[in-house]
Amino acid sequence: MKQRLFFGIAAIMLFTSFNAFSAPQPAVVPGENQWTLNIVYTQPQQITVKMPGEKQAQRFWYIIITVTNTAGTDVPFYPKCELMTDTFQIIPAYQNTKNAVFEKIKSRHKKKYPFLESLELADNKILQGQDNTKDFAIIWPDFDPKAKNISLFIAGLSNETAAVENPAKKDPNGNPEKVYLRKTLELDYAIAGDASLRDSTTIAFKEKRWVMR
Repeated sequence: MKQRLFFGIAAIMLFTSFNAFSAPQPAVVPGENQWTLNIVYTQPQQITVKMPGEKQAQRFWYIIITVTNTAGTDVPFYPKCELMTDTFQIIPAYQNTKNAVFEKIKSRHKKKYPFLESLELADNKILQGQDNTKDFAIIWPDFDPKAKNISLFIAGLSNETAAVENPAKKDPNGNPEKVYLRKTLELDYAIAGDASLRDSTTIAFKEKRWVMR
């Protein structure tokens, strides 16, 4: 068990170090035919939901993003979102969540976001123009209470990509395999509060940046 845990942590550290030190940075000036959607996002919030048939309510975290396409043309939309903690947890959005969670979030924000959608069920195209602005909820199950920092990664907001060599994998000819990265929005937050008092946990915004991931 300890051996599996060690190798799991080592793999995550390799993955994060690879992204941090080997990945290229997004272009300062977009290239021809490159686009990035405009995005506004809320502070992460927590919500508890008691699922049908369950004795105890489960805790989830979510943000709401507002996306506008100003590219001048309709664009494809294939988002991928992950939450990463400083305790080596990487949690995909919507992991172990159910529709009841989204419905409770939608009800909570129905005045401000009357047309709120679940990002999990979003169309694979964002139409151009302010009139086609979309509001999406992104949901994660509760993360490690011992975490002091988290990062949210939202990919699919841009068509900018890059290919780099993977230092840990080689193809049949012995050459490094290619890894294809997407321009990704990273949102970093600090966590405060007693781990045993999850309801009182507070989250403070630290930094927003675009990365290739």
